[in-house]
This record gives sequence, structure tokens and C-alpha cells, in this order.
Amino acid sequence: MANNSSTSNPSLNRRQIAQALNIPPEMAARNGIPSRMKAADVHELDANPPAWLAQSRANSTGKRPIWVELRCFVCDFHETARPKKWWPEFTFVLCDFHHNHELPSPAPGWRRSEFDGVGSRFRGIVDSQDQQDP
Repeated sequence: MANNSSTSNPSLNRRQIAQALNIPPEMAARNGIPSRMKAADVHELDANPPAWLAQSRANSTGKRPIWVELRCFVCDFHETARPKKWWPEFTFVLCDFHHNHELPSPAPGWRRSEFDGVGSRFRGIVDSQDQQDP
């Protein structure tokens, strides 16, 4: 939620609104969602969706999430981000502030791959089993 003076009915920005409605921010902007809305208005929109939002929800297959939570394995810092198509299933997510040696070692016979540029300040770590030669 946004940090502002009205805690009884806080104002949300468009990104927070999109997260609450589980839609991309581009869709929110394209369908006239204002840059700020009261939380109660967003709740009302979610409970009684306009035709475009109802259609979007009906068309959703659920195969790929709209938003994911990235959480550092070491310090628990987290953010919500739009997943990229190239992201594999991460074994660990780590802040740029931490080093790989702070993670548990991969199991014997497993190797570790690192993916930079995950979210605003994370690296994704994937542990995978080495392929056995036939």
C-alpha cells in the first residue's frame, strides 16, 4: 500500500492497482485506470469488474502468472515483479547485496547456474542435476 497520510482509505498507484487486480500495468492504463485510486475503489472494481476486466479474467489460462513475488533467500527482502519469459524456475533468489557463498551448497552431482537481471535487484539461482552419459 502507498505510504500517505490517509491510512483509513489509502491511495494506490497504477502499479499497485494492477497488482491488486492481477493484470499488467499496460492493461490498466489502456482501459482508463487512473494513475491513483483509493483502495476502497479498487476493491469495488475487483468485486464488480467492468466488461474488459471480466473478459480478461475469463480468457486467463493461469499457465503463466501475471505477477510473482521475489524474496531474497538471505535477508528476506522482497518485491513483486512481472515474470519474464526467459526466467526458469529458480531454486534460490538472491539480492545483489549478497554473495553466492551465503547459499547452501548444491547437492553432489548438481551444478549451479546464475541469472542476472531478475527484478530490480535480484539474481536467480538454479540448481540442476548433471546429465549422466549413457
